[in-house]
Amino acid sequence: MTRQIFCKYDKKLIPTLPRVVFPGRIIVILNAGEAERAVRYLLSQAVLGIDTETRPSFRRGVLHQVALLQVSTDDICFLFRLNHTGLTPAIVSLLEDTTVPKVGLSLHDDIMMLHKLGDFKPGNMIDLQDCVKKLGVEDMSLQKLYANFFGMRISKNQQLSNWEADVLNDKQKQYAAIDAWTCIHLYEAYLEMAKSGDYELIKNQEDVQESNS
Repeated sequence: MTRQIFCKYDKKLIPTLPRVVFPGRIIVILNAGEAERAVRYLLSQAVLGIDTETRPSFRRGVLHQVALLQVSTDDICFLFRLNHTGLTPAIVSLLEDTTVPKVGLSLHDDIMMLHKLGDFKPGNMIDLQDCVKKLGVEDMSLQKLYANFFGMRISKNQQLSNWEADVLNDKQKQYAAIDAWTCIHLYEAYLEMAKSGDYELIKNQEDVQESNS
């Protein structure tokens, strides 16, 4: 069946969509030993979703360092609490690995923030923004892209929460896992459409809404 995707997705429709829930395991990483075991597992996978979170600042001129690196497989997401661990040798080896694709969104910003914690040479990083442009999609946000490709809503309610809290709550863990996990699904959908060409790019979403009403 030909997939319909939109050049630009109408943001007003997003609240009407069913909400995305991460169905897998979430494992919080708090020390170097746990990081080493997690990285060993992650590097055995075929593809990974990746993202970071930083404590928001509500004061001009005050910036915080990246606090969380989330890396997901299709069924497990590891939350590396970088404000506890820093960039351990294992985490650096994950970021520098050239064998496993690590897919994210606006990765330039994530890498820039991670570089403030230590030096590394990014390996096999794939930015979804570069991918979707090749399909003719102009939206660049994860929320709009997932709504566009899958008709589901990624909640952003936890985006401005405290990512340096002593203990991350369940809502924060879900949010973080979803942001990394959905990158895998978007990348797989992109690969399928790019290979098969079996998709229809619609310039005006309103035309489709009117025809379906």
